[in-house]
Amino acid sequence: MDGITCEVVKSLDVTELKAFYDAQGCIVPQSVDKLSKIVDNSVCFVVARDGGGRLIGIARGLADGVRGYLTECKLDPACQGPGAVTHVDGRIEHDQYGIARQMADNVISSLAAMGCERIDAAAYGTEVDFCEELGFKRAAGLVPMSLDVSSRVRRPATV
Repeated sequence: MDGITCEVVKSLDVTELKAFYDAQGCIVPQSVDKLSKIVDNSVCFVVARDGGGRLIGIARGLADGVRGYLTECKLDPACQGPGAVTHVDGRIEHDQYGIARQMADNVISSLAAMGCERIDAAAYGTEVDFCEELGFKRAAGLVPMSLDVSSRVRRPATV
């Protein structure tokens, strides 16, 4: 695809970010404050734009200075092309034009430049192929876990 640019940005208009997430069918916080936190607390935020300046992809990373995390890499399906279908099944945030790979490489390079010695990513389904193409390896014995904070029962602190 011609005219595509990928760049690391310091900030992004949250209205534009919300419109991008909505167009991709992503469930994201609806409040401007929460979306602002996503941008502000990402140590690396990469955007891809088409020749007309339309946001077509995002990737972002988090880090503590030693460990980094490729937390998100999303690309508008209209820009993925037929190469988005992998050998395994379905589509991922990857494409025949290399836009998602360029975004992810920018995040990985930025995290490495910050001193991160290890970068993790969580992948499911066909995203595993994409992460393996980037050089990620499956972590033996690792069990992915998550906690929905809103479901956690508050216990009084004991002294």
